Amino acid sequence: MNTELLFSPIQVGNLSLSNRIVMAPMTRVFSPDGVPGSNVAAYYRRRAEGGVGLIVTEGTAINHPSAVSHANIPNIHEEAALEGWKQVVEEVHAAGGKIIPQLWHVGMARTIGEGPNVEALPIGPSGLNLAGESVTEPLTTAEVESLVTAFAQAAANAKKVGFDGIEIHGAHGYLIDQFFWEGTNKRTDRYGGDLVGRTTFAVEVIEACRKAVGPDFPIVLRFSQWKLGAYDEKLAKNADELERFLTPLSDAGVDIFHCSTRRFSQPEFEGSELNLAGWTKKITGKPSITVGSIGLHSDFFAEDSAQKTEDNINELLDRMDREEFDLVAIGRALISDPAWPAKVQSGAIDEIIPFTAESTKTLY
Repeated sequence: MNTELLFSPIQVGNLSLSNRIVMAPMTRVFSPDGVPGSNVAAYYRRRAEGGVGLIVTEGTAINHPSAVSHANIPNIHEEAALEGWKQVVEEVHAAGGKIIPQLWHVGMARTIGEGPNVEALPIGPSGLNLAGESVTEPLTTAEVESLVTAFAQAAANAKKVGFDGIEIHGAHGYLIDQFFWEGTNKRTDRYGGDLVGRTTFAVEVIEACRKAVGPDFPIVLRFSQWKLGAYDEKLAKNADELERFLTPLSDAGVDIFHCSTRRFSQPEFEGSELNLAGWTKKITGKPSITVGSIGLHSDFFAEDSAQKTEDNINELLDRMDREEFDLVAIGRALISDPAWPAKVQSGAIDEIIPFTAESTKTLY
């Protein structure tokens, strides 16, 4: 197993990473009243000590009443929360790691009555939930513009706290993805229309974040084809459509694309073995992150048998050798074993703690 490339350094703009392993963002609800504490700092530090090159935090709420759906999801706008994140950043940096926050608004994926602001209604481009049902009124143009401002302020806060960049969450059926998807975006103004028109909100968010943080602060965009509850959905049904979708986002200022799939080993389109990250790198020329059941025996939800861990990692390494993608995001495998990178690098595959519900209990 030749892991040399996986553990080689990479430079993206002014972001220097010691290796290609990224900790994928995973919601935890361990930050009471939205404030990450010392336990959160310790959690992320353990992954940096275990050899992760770049940590992407759990989704963190921008400054909007219905941004998230639980009182214990962290935010990135209140002073107490920013102080908490400063401690997290300091701990990760002390362990030799790099860390960026994921900026998040769940949009219509939020249920009426959920915290932290139980009176706040969910919002979306057309007021439609992921099932296409009308729940609230469509956002006004002024409301959309205020959300752009909120994302930009979150980006500025991230830089002020000392983070090494930001990730904008544009995947999985959350707010930005609800603008992307024709099933939830029925608008006829500049924020709606065809596939390119539906990228306008995200483009304005990226441009506003870029203005807020300057030219050298890394911006990552996470996107997906699938949605929660709609796992076979595709924004782009072929490579030409994917190019139309990605080009305005790339031009707006994305430095790295984080391409969320359920299994990294699955080709994205017929006629090519490239996965979504592979196609994204080929189209944009920018670094891409692959993710999806890496280091696991089963896929995102099912308990059915997938690849053996060693076979899974070998396929990952083969694809990296072909320069299909540049970085690799690890999710659940890092929950169960913070030392996953170090064990892979040393060849101690048999010593990796497998992901099970039981294996996670002592690690939060």
